[in-house]
Amino acid sequence: MGMTKRSGNAIKESFGEKLFTVLNYAFFCILGIITLFPFINVVAKSFSSEAAVVSGMVTVFPIDFQVGTYQMVLGNTQFLNSFKITILVTLIGTFASLLMTVLAAYPLSKPHLKFRKSLLLIYVFTMLFNGGIIPTYLVMRELEMINTMWALFVPGLINVFYMLVVKNFFEALPEGLEESAKLDGASNTRVLFSIILPLSKPVLATVGLFYAVLLWNSYFNAMIYITSPELKTLQLYLKELIASTQEVLTTAGQIDLNRDLNQAPEAVRAASIVTATLPILLVYPFLQKHFVKGALVGSVKG
Repeated sequence: MGMTKRSGNAIKESFGEKLFTVLNYAFFCILGIITLFPFINVVAKSFSSEAAVVSGMVTVFPIDFQVGTYQMVLGNTQFLNSFKITILVTLIGTFASLLMTVLAAYPLSKPHLKFRKSLLLIYVFTMLFNGGIIPTYLVMRELEMINTMWALFVPGLINVFYMLVVKNFFEALPEGLEESAKLDGASNTRVLFSIILPLSKPVLATVGLFYAVLLWNSYFNAMIYITSPELKTLQLYLKELIASTQEVLTTAGQIDLNRDLNQAPEAVRAASIVTATLPILLVYPFLQKHFVKGALVGSVKG
C-alpha cells in the first residue's frame, strides 16, 4: 500500500510538472505572438494595396500584394542619404564608444588605483544627473560641433552602465594572466590589447551591440544639433515621415501621383520602417553566441 501511494504521488508530481511546462510554453508563445504582431502588421501593410490599408483590412497577411512602396522608399534620395549617414555614425560611434569604454573600465577594475572609489562615484553621479539640454547645446556650439557628424555620437560616447558591466568583467579575469605578462616585460597597454581584450570578446560583443542599437535608433541628438538635410539621420527622417506621411509622396517631385497606382501614405511609412529596422535586426544572429555569456558574466562580480 505504501509503495502504491508513493507511486501515485510520483505520477501526480510528474503530471503537474508536465502541465506546468505546457502552460509555460503556451504562455510564452502567446506572449511572443502579441509582441511580434505590431511588426508583422507593419510588414503586411508595406506590401498591401492602398484600398486594403486605408480600409483597415490588413492584419497579418498582405492584401493585393505589391512592392511599389519599397521601390518608392529605396528611390527616395533623402531616405538613402539618411541611411548612409546612420550606418556611418553607427560604425564610427560604436567603435569609438567601445574604445573609450574599455579605456575607462580597465583602470577602474584595478583595486590599487588611487582615488578609485571617488572616480567611480563621479561616473555613477553622471548616471543620475546631467547638465541639461540648453547647457549641453551651448557646449556643443562652443566646440563647433553643431551640424557636424560628431554631434551625433560624441555626447553619448560612454554609457556608464555599460562601462560598469565591462569593468566587472575585467575584475572577474584571473590576475595571474597580467602578472605573468608583466614579468615578461609587457606594458599595461600591451596587456590590455594583447591579453585582456581577446579574452573579453563576449562582453565586448554584447556592449558593442547595445551601443550600435542605441546609435541606430537615436534621433534626439540629430533633432537638437542637426539642421542640414545632408546630415539628417534615418530615425529623424522616419520621425518626420510618421508626422507627415504624405510628404514622402511629393518630396522634390520625385513621385508622380498620377503614376502612383497602389501606394498609400501609411504603406509607404510602413515600408520605410521595415527597411530601417532590418539592418540592425540582422546583426543579432551573428552576435547571439556571445550575447548571453557577456551579459551574465559582465553584470556580476567574479
